[in-house]
Amino acid sequence: MVSVYSVPNAFSALECAEISRKVNAEPESEARLVGQTRDHNLRRADVVWLDDVPGTGWVMDRLISLVRRANRELFNFDLREFAESPQAAGYKAKDGGHFAWHSDIGDGPVAGKRKLTLMVQLSKPGAYDGGDLEVMPGAHVVAASRAQGSVTVFPSFLLHQVTPVTRGARQSLTVWAHGPAFR
Repeated sequence: MVSVYSVPNAFSALECAEISRKVNAEPESEARLVGQTRDHNLRRADVVWLDDVPGTGWVMDRLISLVRRANRELFNFDLREFAESPQAAGYKAKDGGHFAWHSDIGDGPVAGKRKLTLMVQLSKPGAYDGGDLEVMPGAHVVAASRAQGSVTVFPSFLLHQVTPVTRGARQSLTVWAHGPAFR
C-alpha cells in the first residue's frame, strides 16, 4: 500500500519565519501548471522559486536530507536528482487560493521524472482557514499536518489538493525528487 510519510518539526518556527521573510522579499509570480498553462479553476497561488532567493542554500540541503530519509524508510524509489528548484507557494483567501485535485507527474521532460513530492508547512496553523493539503493514497483522503515546520512526503503520482483558503494566507514550500520512469 502506498502511503504518506510525515516528519513533525522538520523545520523550527524560527527557520520557517526566516524562509518566509526571505521569500516574501522577492517578487512573486502567478503559479502555472506543467507546460506553463494558467487555469484559475484548477490553481490559484503565487510562487517564488527558492533558487532565486539569496541565502537559502541551507534549505535545499535540509530538503535533500528529508527526502533521503523518507525514501530509505518508506518508499525505496530509484531517485537520481533534484532537477527543479524548491517552490514557495502562497495561497491567499483574498485571491481564492487553492489547488484542485492533481498529481505532480506531468508531460514535460522534467515533470515526467518526478517521483517524490515533499511539502513543508511554513505558515502557523492559525494564520488561515481552509488551505488543507489532502493526499489520496487509496480510497481514503489523508490530511497533512498543519503544524508549522512539518513535512509531508508522498509519491508524486498520488492525487492531492490544497483546499480553498477562506481566511488569511497559507505558505508552503515544495520540492520534487526525480528519477527514471516507474516500471
